[in-house]
Amino acid sequence: MSSAIRQIPLDTITHHHAHDFHQIVIGLSGQADFEIEGLGGATSAFSGCIVPANHVHYYAGHGDNHQLILDLPGDALSLTGYHHDLSRLFDAPRFFTLDDPLKRYRDFLLQELRLLSSRGPIDPVHHERLACTLLGSLHARLAHATPPRGRRLDLAALDRYIDRHLGSPLRVADLASAACLSEAHFTERFRAQTGLSPWQYVIRRRLESAHRLLLQSHLPLSEIAALTGFTNQSALSRAFRRAFGHSPSQLRQAGGPQLKTIAPGR
Repeated sequence: MSSAIRQIPLDTITHHHAHDFHQIVIGLSGQADFEIEGLGGATSAFSGCIVPANHVHYYAGHGDNHQLILDLPGDALSLTGYHHDLSRLFDAPRFFTLDDPLKRYRDFLLQELRLLSSRGPIDPVHHERLACTLLGSLHARLAHATPPRGRRLDLAALDRYIDRHLGSPLRVADLASAACLSEAHFTERFRAQTGLSPWQYVIRRRLESAHRLLLQSHLPLSEIAALTGFTNQSALSRAFRRAFGHSPSQLRQAGGPQLKTIAPGR
């Protein structure tokens, strides 16, 4: 599969799926809501989200909306070889806002696609070139963002907030509001203080809670998944296996052996 760049409206009815390729969604007009493995947020004009491969995500547009979508297989030219570092963009889902240079590049990209499509089918290699420039620019901004100075976050208070809402879709905007910060400043400060993205931290909190419930209760896996904010039992099992190396059912069958510590990046 080659990379593909397309422009579509999103249905106003909520849908969900997962796919074996990465995806970047950038709003062109209107708004759309996303929840990516428990991380919630929205896209609008000049803001977007990163959806790593095999991550279950829910999405719905609001009214008249239009989105620019990049579909990027793991072996895309823009993610391999000389550009392999760009694949780090997809280590975890996140939301972002385009700065002025990226806004201008987004407009150029749209004009270039219109020009090329007027001449016939677009060469897939040109999609790769356009995608590579966007990915490189995003990587330069998101990987090396300078954290803002200011007071330290009250992680104990955030833990209490997360635990109270563990079974509900949690958005970065919700955590930022609880910390009385803008979403962008909260995300940067949170990563600087914890070494994790808010999504990675919430997933860790959910896995820790699921671990306790698996050992201390006889609840079915489907109910534990619902209580800890996973979209379904399969989503819980996938995340659990990635973090611990074995499934929730294997933990129970073994009678609760001590699990290895969740790695910081998970």
